[in-house]
Parts: sequence; C-alpha cells; structure tokens
Amino acid sequence: MSRRHRLAFDRAEPSAKSAFIRARKAEVTYSRQLRKVARHIGDLVMGLFDQADPASAGIVERALRRYAGTIEAWASSVGGRMVAEVAARDRKAWMAVSREMGIAVHREIAKAPTGALLRQRLADQVSLITSLPTEAAERVHRLTIEGISNGARASEIAAEIMKTGEVTKSRADLIARTEVSRTSAELTRARAESIGSTHFIWRTSGDSDVRPSHRALNGKSFRWDDPPECDPGHHALPGAIWNCRCYAEPILKDDYSSP
Repeated sequence: MSRRHRLAFDRAEPSAKSAFIRARKAEVTYSRQLRKVARHIGDLVMGLFDQADPASAGIVERALRRYAGTIEAWASSVGGRMVAEVAARDRKAWMAVSREMGIAVHREIAKAPTGALLRQRLADQVSLITSLPTEAAERVHRLTIEGISNGARASEIAAEIMKTGEVTKSRADLIARTEVSRTSAELTRARAESIGSTHFIWRTSGDSDVRPSHRALNGKSFRWDDPPECDPGHHALPGAIWNCRCYAEPILKDDYSSP
C-alpha cells in the first residue's frame, strides 16, 4: 500500500503534538547537574577570597583552574547521560513516526549513522562543563586587573568577584538549555537525512516568549544544510542557538510503501 506522508508541510499548524518537540525534562535534569558546579564555584570564591587581601584573588583563580581539571570524568558522565537521554527520546519519536511508514523505513531509521554525532556531542559537553570553573577563574583575573587599571575601590572589585557564583549559575542554565536543544536538533537532522529528507519546517513553542525573528520563521520550510538566519548574523537549526526553544519537523519523502 502506498501513501503520501509528510509532517505538517501545510505550513501554519504543526501536527497534533509533534513528536520532535524539545526535550524539556532532559534540559531540567542537565541544568540541575550543571548548577552543582556553579554552587561549588561560588563556595570556592566565598571561602577563599578575602576582601581585605587583594592577593587572595590569585588564590581563588588558581583554585578554580585546579577544579576544572578535577571534574573531567564527572563531566563526561553527566554529559553522557544527557546525550543518551536526548538520543533515546529522538529515536522513540522517529520510531513512532516510522511505524506509519512501513517496516523498511523503520529499519532505515533504526540504523541511522548517529555514532560520530553522539561522540562529538559528548566531547562538546565535557568541554563546556569544564569551561565553567575556567571562565570563573578568568573572570576573577579580569576583574582584578581591570579594577586596578581603572582605579576602582577594593570594595567594588571585591563585590564583583563575590558575584562569580551567580554569574556561573546563569551560564550553566544557558548551557543546559542550548545544548539539550542543539543535540536534539542535530539528531533529528541526522536521522531525517539518512532516509532522504532534505527539508524541515521551523516550529516555535508558540508562546509570548518566542523571539520576533523566530516567530517570523514559524511554519516555513528550509533545507537541513542551509538553515535560515534566525538571529542577526547567525544561521542555525531550530533549537541549535542559545536560548532557542524552537524545533524542526522533518519533511519526509512523499511516497513510502508498506508491505
């Protein structure tokens, strides 16, 4: 039996609850783990920085850099769990879609070459997680140098250094939001292209927080290998740019046959 099949290609409205909508649960879990690093960074700064001793900024900076070197194995474990959870969710979504399209396509999707992508995504996560204490150390160093160069009062420099934990927490949340969505977007693309899909439809989360530039893309189709300019100077897949909650609905081949 032959049937036409494409996912919400009629532009305006997504299919009745798209299988490819962003992985909110994975994002929350990942953010919770990354905040542990941010809290420890805050504790290091609070515990080692002495406002009465400007030289203690150097002690804080060195401690943060050492910390970055000690969390690599943990970062690999946490990043690996996130990538695996998103991969399992994406595969489940594809299996649900492919059941309507026939056994042959189901098998093709199951065998999609995603191994290299998953390994790269894990490596990216380790790099990003270990960058949290490194960036915090660089922040402490920069604040100290800039403060001295600009003639700022010691109390002003100290106040900014003490905010390092909160700054890192915001950075951790941004990483979690962006990386979960990016992983999902790239996996969806890999599996779509493995069965011949060349285009996707941009879908937003549909609420008032959607960026105007992303809202303008909603319901429009684009090539996987030529995503639109979603922010000034930045071309990306839905969900693959900072703080983006959009997602891609693959446009599949017109005809599939079921035995």
